[in-house]
Amino acid sequence: MPLGNQIAEHLPYLRRYARALTGSQYRGDALVRATLANALTDTEMRESLKGGRVALYTAFTRQWQSNEAEALPGGRGSSARETAAQTHLAAIAPRQREALLLTAVEEFTHAEAARIMGIAAQEVATLAQAAANDIARDTATNVLIIEDEPLIAMQLEQIVTSLGLTISDTAATRTQAIESAAARPPGLVLADIQLADGSSGLDAADDILRVAPDVPIIFITAYPERLLTGDRPEPTYLLTKPFREDAVRAAISQALFFATKR
Repeated sequence: MPLGNQIAEHLPYLRRYARALTGSQYRGDALVRATLANALTDTEMRESLKGGRVALYTAFTRQWQSNEAEALPGGRGSSARETAAQTHLAAIAPRQREALLLTAVEEFTHAEAARIMGIAAQEVATLAQAAANDIARDTATNVLIIEDEPLIAMQLEQIVTSLGLTISDTAATRTQAIESAAARPPGLVLADIQLADGSSGLDAADDILRVAPDVPIIFITAYPERLLTGDRPEPTYLLTKPFREDAVRAAISQALFFATKR
């Protein structure tokens, strides 16, 4: 398979990782573009990308850790929430965030994450746990779940409550979600994208944001590649079905951390 096709296959997931790591679609996508631009001019780097997904994330990590990555401007697309998130990032060590996201969200093994980060596998485990503990300190809020599959909704409720959070409501349709958010604005939303009655979790989220403009929303879908194209405003937090419980916990922790006012 040509190298371009190999990279394209992993690109939606790299964008997801970059956005969660930075808390911003603009900054995350800019880092991904910078990584690919470097690959065009750096023969050694381009050759390394033939190593697959681990190699691609390794190249991105080097870009993230570089001075150019730290100097990226907020850009026209940055919201007040994204700007505030950049200030809050210093509260959790960058290596801890990387370890947590690589293992819990991107589903790399500790050994693979260690290769990406250039550290030992045991250190990855230690960093990831430390990040989860740090993020969990100030995340108490109420959560609205938009999910039409009862068993999945129950699983999400269990995960949410295990983190010490409160379920404000569970909605199965766009209409129910809007009514619930209007009655009790949530501090976090977990939203399935395709609902059984034909309504859309994306549309429900747009309506909820009119009631609670700064609420973080985590989308859940079986087809993330349809959303992560880079062509339009897209979800910063996105989980793939079937999801892992630790991935949901990590996404919730990240979303609430970036939304926390300090």
